[in-house]
Amino acid sequence: MAGHILVINGPNLNMLGTRQPEVYGHETLDDVVALCEKTAAKHGRTIRAEQSNHEGQIIDWIHEARGQASGIVINPGGLTHTSVALRDALVIPEVPIIEVHISNVHAREEFRHHSFVSPIASGVIAGLGIAGYGFAVERLVALT
Repeated sequence: MAGHILVINGPNLNMLGTRQPEVYGHETLDDVVALCEKTAAKHGRTIRAEQSNHEGQIIDWIHEARGQASGIVINPGGLTHTSVALRDALVIPEVPIIEVHISNVHAREEFRHHSFVSPIASGVIAGLGIAGYGFAVERLVALT
């Protein structure tokens, strides 16, 4: 059996449901995790869900994924647009990566249009609300 799917949420995603619900919706991070667990279980798979507002912690989880996880679903939050260190870490586990954004980042501020993660991701899902996480888990199951 393939390893677990690592689901990482970056800075400020712990505030889902209360932070700008007109942009991010009313669902919470617990709802995201439940959706990922349910989707993975449908295929006999498991997830490990993590969230941090600290870039170094996220990078440590990515390092730990090498040899353990079969794929990574990541919503890097604001680190998407700023972190070369995160991008460099994401190639270390040598597994497929799906980048997820709850809002359509391409319809927002110009600075959100660039991602350091997208060029190394197997897929990018944006603007589908938390449903994007379920689609990301489905795609990783298919890839692994």
